Amino acid sequence: MSVYEIADEDIALVEDAARKFVQTEVAPHLGAWEEAGEIPRSLYQRAAEMGWLEMGYPEEFGGTPSPWKLRNALTIALARAGGSGGLMASLFSHNIGLPPVVRHGSPELQRKVIPDVLAGKKIAALAITEPGGGTDVSALKTTARREGDEYVIDGEKVFITSGVRADWLTVAVRTDLKNKGPMGISMVMVPGDAVGLSRSPLKKMGWLCSDTAQIRFDGVRVPVSNLVGEEGSGFKMILTNFNGERLSMAALSLGFAEACYDEALSWAQQRKTFGTALIDHQVIRHKFMDMKMRIESTRAWLNAVSARADAGDRGDKSAKGAEWVAQVCLLKNHATQTMQFCADQGVQILGGMGFMRGTTCERVYREVKVMMIGGGAEEIMKELASRQLGL
Repeated sequence: MSVYEIADEDIALVEDAARKFVQTEVAPHLGAWEEAGEIPRSLYQRAAEMGWLEMGYPEEFGGTPSPWKLRNALTIALARAGGSGGLMASLFSHNIGLPPVVRHGSPELQRKVIPDVLAGKKIAALAITEPGGGTDVSALKTTARREGDEYVIDGEKVFITSGVRADWLTVAVRTDLKNKGPMGISMVMVPGDAVGLSRSPLKKMGWLCSDTAQIRFDGVRVPVSNLVGEEGSGFKMILTNFNGERLSMAALSLGFAEACYDEALSWAQQRKTFGTALIDHQVIRHKFMDMKMRIESTRAWLNAVSARADAGDRGDKSAKGAEWVAQVCLLKNHATQTMQFCADQGVQILGGMGFMRGTTCERVYREVKVMMIGGGAEEIMKELASRQLGL
């Protein structure tokens, strides 16, 4: 059987393992992790042992080629069972940090970076956003000046997931100092222990157990061999990387929406008001139907877009393209709006309990905004989609 032909029974096994993992190894500790502002490093190795970190990566680096259908199933199951965006963002930050190296890095650089990350021994992060730039990647100001066989990096990054502890940072830099546009941008791998690199943890509204950093580069030196691909090709790498990130975020949003639905339904079946269970009130049942409608439309759209992604990975060049990119952008918006709606309705159904820390709906309610902004804000997604469609 091809790696792209995954049996439903295999998907069910992965989903069941994900639920058990969250119930036994995450849920009892999540509150403490949120207070600490990070998850334990040992959790990365456990995820590697489960075979999850290596999904979608080449076997030569310790990976397991896997279709989006399987990766999405894992993402949805973990999110639905745990309801913690911080956990998911940290544990899988390599999925935005490693792809540029996999696609464009030299064999030497690939061997140096990828295997340890997939084995859970090292943490990888992506460093693009800057304090004054936000989504406008082409305007980034962090520079990498070449001196002999080294790049000297100066600048600042912000909102970097796993940035406090990352062992490898995939950093967007400007190598052509005369070119202020996108063609002057490159990608460089920077080790987390590099001299001149400093990090400050950031406090956030949500994703509390994810370490998020502001990072400063003050004369940081890395060998030229740490360049990913060619100089000036970084902007294209970033755009390509966004497609996978947004597709994963759509799956994550679906899982969180289902988590809110599940918790609210359990509460409504048990909670009694005016002598009857909440679920017996028509207005409450209609809330669940509004949630269900959005959840199922998101699932159908995600499956359709993911099927095209898998077809494209198999070599069908007609499966992907500008129109597919537009679909990914719009799907990301739809999925995060579904998450937002279900979190809001979940909190409303739980009433006072929905305002209390410790409920899934409360956590997801706080975390939905970063999902609607991260990976490209809603407004940017609409504009990019319209351009891809020639409007």
